[in-house]
Amino acid sequence: MTAVLENRRGHYRRRNLLKVCLGVDKIMSSKGSASDAKTDAKRGLRVGVVGAGVMGSNHARVLAGLPDVTLVGIVDPLPEHRARAIALVGCRAFADLEELFDEGVDAITIAAPTHLHHEIALACITRNIHILVEKPVASTVEEGQDIVNAARSAGVTLMVGHVERFNPAVAAIKQAIAGEDILSIGITRVGPFPPRMSNVGVVIDLAVHDIDLIRWFTESDIVEVQPQLSSAVAEREDIALLQFRTASGVLAHINTNWLTPFKARSVTVATRGKYVMGDLLTRQVTECFGFKPDGSYSMRHLPVGHDEPLRAELIAFLDAVRTGNLPAVSGDEGVASLEIAIRCLEQPAKPAASAARKGPRRIAG
Repeated sequence: MTAVLENRRGHYRRRNLLKVCLGVDKIMSSKGSASDAKTDAKRGLRVGVVGAGVMGSNHARVLAGLPDVTLVGIVDPLPEHRARAIALVGCRAFADLEELFDEGVDAITIAAPTHLHHEIALACITRNIHILVEKPVASTVEEGQDIVNAARSAGVTLMVGHVERFNPAVAAIKQAIAGEDILSIGITRVGPFPPRMSNVGVVIDLAVHDIDLIRWFTESDIVEVQPQLSSAVAEREDIALLQFRTASGVLAHINTNWLTPFKARSVTVATRGKYVMGDLLTRQVTECFGFKPDGSYSMRHLPVGHDEPLRAELIAFLDAVRTGNLPAVSGDEGVASLEIAIRCLEQPAKPAASAARKGPRRIAG
């Protein structure tokens, strides 16, 4: 077994060295990428994870249990993160990305802090490694576009990790409104302040999920943005009320904050023929239809699957790697949602009638 592993490692080192020397990794054609994808489909994929925080550890856990996938290891510079990953998943852990490259990988999922996405993604693309990048795709639109352009030039698969699309309740809503004339969308995503969060506010951490859902539900670009933001108890915005209009004329709003003591995730979609309500946590989706002049209507609960969203997302990514087909969430879609989120942060806010009281909230009672 040791000899087999050494032979495989040697094969990948020679292959990568040859590509670097010839510049193949930078000029690889789409035809070559499709050929590689067909080869990948005939064997198991070697996959790595960058980032051993909560999300990265979950990536590793899921990948370790997928058929025809070898989890090569997880990369994180922090010893405590690596130790946790080893304990939770039982996989190898590396302190440096080059160590993972040396082992030979076909694909990598990037769950590192957002400000590192650009550097890590380009390093992978240069080596012709397919990547899934967690949302948001990058810190800026320019960095996100760099990643998209590099992946396109290299002919590698790039997918953005907007995992909420793979929530079975979201999938049921999407199916229920297919072909409908959508009028409005309302999304609530609230909860308590996350101790791990330090460098972004609710718009980038939470609302970007729902910006992506609005674009996906309507299959239309967002053309108007009207944000109302507030920093009630945190340095960055912890309350956001966001209103949008799509190119197709749909009105949408997002209510998100870190002030609610419990998590709530809900979606409502009004069309000319029905009204759909979904709870993304309990995964219950209800459809109102058959509206009558007297105000009466019918209701029914829609069937909802039980898949783990992250598992479904990673399977979709690896399927795109194997087949060469377009990924479920493209790099362009990830950049478009990031651009709208940043517009929400940059839009001048209207002055409040009176200054908000600063400091922690008091609990009555």
